[in-house]
Amino acid sequence: MATTADFKNGLDIVFNGDFYTIVEFQHVKPGKGGAFVRTKLKNLRTGRVIENTFNAGVKIDLANIERRPHQYLYNDDTGFHFMHNDTFEQVTIPKELIEEPLLLKEGMQVYIAFDADTETPLTCEFPPSIEMEVVYTEPGVKGDTASSTAMKPAKLETGLEIKVPLFINTGDIIKVDTRNISYLERVNTKK
Repeated sequence: MATTADFKNGLDIVFNGDFYTIVEFQHVKPGKGGAFVRTKLKNLRTGRVIENTFNAGVKIDLANIERRPHQYLYNDDTGFHFMHNDTFEQVTIPKELIEEPLLLKEGMQVYIAFDADTETPLTCEFPPSIEMEVVYTEPGVKGDTASSTAMKPAKLETGLEIKVPLFINTGDIIKVDTRNISYLERVNTKK
């Protein structure tokens, strides 16, 4: 058991009979009335983010969640297959437990969150950013840069489509932010 005083980002809790992780929290002490904690909670099974307010001092059940490093192998009709980095044990996860399957590419390192009591996989967690190759994008036209925020669509090696700046060309390696699935920067591949 824990209380709202123990809240911190990334803490796993049991709320309404399901597993959540605290994405964001804020202790509020109004001039009138009791203190409370405003939170954003991410459901580990569905990926949905909800907002909830807890009264200060309320007891909360902590979830027994383990995050284990895995390497993505491949996917088929049974699901997505991963291998544990240390034990080489393989686990298959259904597509519904992966927020954005098109972010996965062979050999990629991820963390899989397991319910430690039942050994059930809950979700696949990506690193903050990943590098991917642009397989197709329209060439940027000189003079089309009236503003520095001009973007164009690009298709990446996994089939994912995102918006990239006009100077990105087919064959470029770019960094993609996995939290909001957006372009971060071009990776310099010249040595």
